[in-house]
Amino acid sequence: MATATEHQTHHDTTADTTNGTSAVDHTGHGVTKERKPYDYGGNPLAHYKTNDPDARLVAFGGDFQPGLYRAPEAKFRKFANPAPLGLSAFALTTFVLSLINVGTLDIAHPNLVVALAYGYGGLVQLLAGMWEMAVGNTFGATALSSYGGFWLSFAIILTPGGFEIASTLEEVSSYTFYNSFGLYLMGWFIFTFLLLICTLRSTVAFFLLFFTLDITFLLLGIGYLNADAAGPNTPCIKAGGYFGLFAAFLAWYNALAGLADNSNSFFVIPVAHFPWSDKGRELRSTKTADAENTHTE
Repeated sequence: MATATEHQTHHDTTADTTNGTSAVDHTGHGVTKERKPYDYGGNPLAHYKTNDPDARLVAFGGDFQPGLYRAPEAKFRKFANPAPLGLSAFALTTFVLSLINVGTLDIAHPNLVVALAYGYGGLVQLLAGMWEMAVGNTFGATALSSYGGFWLSFAIILTPGGFEIASTLEEVSSYTFYNSFGLYLMGWFIFTFLLLICTLRSTVAFFLLFFTLDITFLLLGIGYLNADAAGPNTPCIKAGGYFGLFAAFLAWYNALAGLADNSNSFFVIPVAHFPWSDKGRELRSTKTADAENTHTE
């Protein structure tokens, strides 16, 4: 008869090998086995111990990292993944501003977004970017910190009666502010395009986030640079708003992909690796090897 210590040892070993999933075959055969969940897109967070310092993690939107990187090492503690926090902060702020840009409920002024831009999209996203720096994710640190700075600068420009940037420019001419703001947005279009290039060997979900965001900046920039007496070019601003909504939902989607793992979710969030990415080539090689083995048998 097995002792209590042996039962405990077996339980600990089983938990280590199955990462917390059930190891019991409930069909009645009494044979222990590891439960293999269906992989909908190569999500490495869903059934993988991401705090393993010896592991190399694959490209994944939820990690906000388009290439391979080593899991964070810490002497006294393990770092969590800060990307979902930064993505969520970006998503909500972009969502509200984009609703205003498309003219939802006839709201014409983005004053409400100023509060979000300071507190959530700005401060919280900047903090998430700094934590990405701590875990060694250069891409995530650069992107999240930069967009945190974007929202803070956006709030500074549009703070009513605060820094008087918009009102000072409008004293010269309304076109002065429109042109200045248009150039400001075009600068963010260029920066986002640089980040977009780095996602081409990543996942479809990750690439689409930066693609829609880049188009958003481009359309909004064109809208302000082509302003007339009535204000910015309305069709361009509305089109930029719709692309901004796409970007917001894609940011939430990538955030969910980083949050959902086998400790809190019953399903894996598909992120669709590009076929030319490292993970895509690995999946093709595995399928080819399985097909050859089947043919041989």
